[in-house]
Amino acid sequence: MPTPLGPVITVSFPSAADEAIDCIESDRRVGRLRAIQVPTESMAHAALQVMDLSSLRAVLSELRKEVLPSRFEKVQQPEPHTLQLGLRTLKGLVWLELSWRADCPRLVKITPPPRLGSGSTLAQQIQHGLRQMALIELKQKGFDRVVECGLAHRPGEPIERTLVLELMGRHSNLLLLDRQRQVITLGRQVRNHQSRVRPIGTADIYVAPPPMQGREPSSKESLKRWKDILCLVPTKLRSALQQCYQGISPALALQLVDDDAKKAHALLEVSVLEITDEQWQHLYHRWSRWLDCLEKERFTMRFDGPSSYRVWDCDTSTSSSFTDGLSLTLGSYYRRHLETQSLNQLAEDLQKRLFQWRQREEQALGEQQGRLNETSQSNSLQQQADAMLCLPSPSKDLINQTQKLYRKAQKFRRSVPVLKTRIEHHQQRLQLIQGSEMFLEDLLGTSWEGQRERSIRLQELRQELDELLISQSRNRQKRGRRNQQPPSPLELTTPGGLIVQVGRNHRQNDWISLRQARPGDLWFHAQECPGSHVVLKASNGHAEEADLQLAADLAAHFSRARGNQRVPVVMVPTSNLQRIPGAGPGTVRYRDGNLCWAEPDRGLQHLSASELLV
Repeated sequence: MPTPLGPVITVSFPSAADEAIDCIESDRRVGRLRAIQVPTESMAHAALQVMDLSSLRAVLSELRKEVLPSRFEKVQQPEPHTLQLGLRTLKGLVWLELSWRADCPRLVKITPPPRLGSGSTLAQQIQHGLRQMALIELKQKGFDRVVECGLAHRPGEPIERTLVLELMGRHSNLLLLDRQRQVITLGRQVRNHQSRVRPIGTADIYVAPPPMQGREPSSKESLKRWKDILCLVPTKLRSALQQCYQGISPALALQLVDDDAKKAHALLEVSVLEITDEQWQHLYHRWSRWLDCLEKERFTMRFDGPSSYRVWDCDTSTSSSFTDGLSLTLGSYYRRHLETQSLNQLAEDLQKRLFQWRQREEQALGEQQGRLNETSQSNSLQQQADAMLCLPSPSKDLINQTQKLYRKAQKFRRSVPVLKTRIEHHQQRLQLIQGSEMFLEDLLGTSWEGQRERSIRLQELRQELDELLISQSRNRQKRGRRNQQPPSPLELTTPGGLIVQVGRNHRQNDWISLRQARPGDLWFHAQECPGSHVVLKASNGHAEEADLQLAADLAAHFSRARGNQRVPVVMVPTSNLQRIPGAGPGTVRYRDGNLCWAEPDRGLQHLSASELLV
């Protein structure tokens, strides 16, 4: 007799959240994992620091030495407000990221990103406009956060194209100009009703942004002159710095005041009229040191102090030129924060959807169960009607009433199988939702997989739930619009060289267990417990004891029983699996299974080691 396992709902990664920030980037061409270690002490819980003038100057100083000159090779647009440029230098391909996002405009170096397809219209226009050109100039004037990338056919020839990146908060933009500085294409059209100062669009002559308010900081100003300028208006030091001088961001204001965050915040809230002479001396020393770092391009990368990071050092004894990865480190910093933000937004959206779906299904299930409870009256109605017909000389009205009771009792009896089918349907959908909620929680808590990969898994889960839970008509429309791609389950290599597949959502469970399984493959699942399907590809070779134990440990780890020290796991040949008719994907029953014991913690150790990842 087949032994039903019950609906098997996929579960994801169960480990607790880890604050380590190893920005992992896969080099697909050599099959290796490379890590950029970013200090965590001041970044773990800090808010995203926007790229200011000091950071931009530091990045440009490094990039001029690294990518001038270089040949333009590739452009792609991974996000609506972000471009990635591939530049070929004598040392290899260098990737830059240019973003005009309102909350995080930036110019940084990044590790080789995943290659995208044909790309957006903007990417295609820039690819065509910059083809066979060389980057020969990176220009930034004064204290404006506007970068002009000059490109020509060859170094030494006149500039033919200019790629302009304006980093100005919600007014940020990216524009491609021709030799006459006419706009060929741009990231964001600015209409007349959107800006009275500088509307700009395709075919317009490029006009620089209006000049910034305040004075340009100068190292030639004496302490007295500098103090007098800041004290013109009796306001707080924070406002005085940002209003009187250009290029002073909130983060830089903190850095200029003190290395201690509490002292810096406190002094910025003090009126300029209440600051002592000793404090003015201290502030002017740090101010002069900052200007000296800008003028001499003596930049360093530090993650201590009052802000998330800084690119200059007030201590002359420890300051040194930082040219080996400042822009790449900043790229990793922004990538991690933005991926975390994207992951949280996806998770929040999915949580809301699951909550709404759960409420809807629970309400529908309650209604159907209530109707099923009403059908228990059928026998009493039948008996009541029989008793009425047994009366001597029943009247016509009594007979009509009896017939109504018979029809009602018959209707109740006919509705029982229909109601049971509906109840089973809603229960299956609730089990699917519960499994997805568990998958989501575990996915957010995992530490061995990168932020980008987890975001992809969340997007896959959301698309899958849309297909499984929305109405059939909308479902058909979505299938027609969406390109179907094969699932990508987690794959590992066992000590014996065999492949182990782990389903991380309902579709992947169904795919590895029923569609891709071959005779000889072994299926593992935590006994009587929702969890992921694990398939050991034993059809490719002989499975040793260590291979079987690894697959069992993974099945225990990717299950609701992961908190136990030991978990019973069922091992079944995939040929003994059977799909349950009418059930959702990943729901199977099995026969002739063997029971083995596994340790979830041991499975987590294999995952954290990463050497088994395919």
